Amino acid sequence: MSIDLLVRNARLADGRSGLDIACEGGRIIAVEPGIEAEAGRVIDAGGRLVSPPFVDVHFHMDATLSLGLPRMNESGTLLEGIALWGELKPLLTHEAVIERALRYCDLAVSQGLLAIRSHVDVCDDRLLAVEALLDVRERVKDYIDLQLVAFPQDGYYRSPNAARNLVRALDMGIDVVGGIPHFERTMAEGAASLRALCEIAAERGLRVDIHCDESDDPLSRHIEALAYETQRLGLQGRVAGSHLTSMHSMDNYYVSKLIPLIAEAGVHAIANPLINITLQGRHDTYPKRRGMTRVPELRAAGINVAFGHDCVMDPWYSLGSGDMLEVAHMALHVGQMTSREAMAWCLEAVTANPARIMGLDGYGIAPGCHADLVVLQAADPIEAIRLKASRLFVVRRGRVISEGTPRASVLDLPGRPGVLDPASYAPV
Repeated sequence: MSIDLLVRNARLADGRSGLDIACEGGRIIAVEPGIEAEAGRVIDAGGRLVSPPFVDVHFHMDATLSLGLPRMNESGTLLEGIALWGELKPLLTHEAVIERALRYCDLAVSQGLLAIRSHVDVCDDRLLAVEALLDVRERVKDYIDLQLVAFPQDGYYRSPNAARNLVRALDMGIDVVGGIPHFERTMAEGAASLRALCEIAAERGLRVDIHCDESDDPLSRHIEALAYETQRLGLQGRVAGSHLTSMHSMDNYYVSKLIPLIAEAGVHAIANPLINITLQGRHDTYPKRRGMTRVPELRAAGINVAFGHDCVMDPWYSLGSGDMLEVAHMALHVGQMTSREAMAWCLEAVTANPARIMGLDGYGIAPGCHADLVVLQAADPIEAIRLKASRLFVVRRGRVISEGTPRASVLDLPGRPGVLDPASYAPV
């Protein structure tokens, strides 16, 4: 038998080890020990972790890498970031948005990040960013699954032309209906926006992803209305609530009612740890609220929870590197998810769980799945998160599209090892 790619001696996230992964015609055709085959390329994983690609289910590609344009966010706050984006939007050009997005996609590939859901602001009547990212989606389709959300950043009702522009964007080919109910003028208008947006999605057969309750206000409870509309319109499994940060400020009695409603409606939850913990709790002195939603409690209720990166070097966040292991690493700490099982689960929150939210076809490491793989310089999910492990090989449809160098340090210490591999530095 002759195949395109053979990955030998792989360890999977579920603990199975000593496996070979055979890939042919862009698909995985076998996952088992000791595969005998001639291959166009052979990769020896050396017992390291082989994962399906990372997935970022919450990002803003229209703003990425725009840090410092037209000025810096000196306070580092959410409100100054929103104001800055309002200043930048009129200055955007089609070419500049495309160039920054393509540069970010290059970075994403190097990090093994091969699927991204990006919100796109539709409140600019030119729909310049929509046109630019539709162009980017076409350009990167062979190596990144880019899903676009029509996002009325300034409010579906609050922004004069947002409702019309959102429909225009969907007609142009945007994939997902977005919203931001807590940014409307009143709670009632926020609830009305959810009704209208979910009805549009139901009519068009689309998914929904709402910036929902990104606030420290415990009375911001639009997730309750989102769960109701999801059930009313039969959208179960197609709706995600992103951020949900007000939940960290709600009283436990109300949450004991709310979480079962979310679970019953089949609404997905997306936390954005890096951004949530830096932008929330800004009005607190001490104690300071963490900002991230109640991930362990949502998960315990059977709700599908994923982590997003949200921003990289843009008006809201000056940092970021496109590394979903960094995102998982932060979530693990902030959510105090330090049991062995919970730490390992955090890898699922940046791989399989967001893939389910995006509805990615053929995702995973099993016969019949797309031959999309990442070989990591780590032995298991916990070590991958602990080290934010180097990506040694990134494979898309059976073809290596990125290769990295193993991280190592050369030491000059009397009587000590000359080379230190961080992945082999374990307790003794």
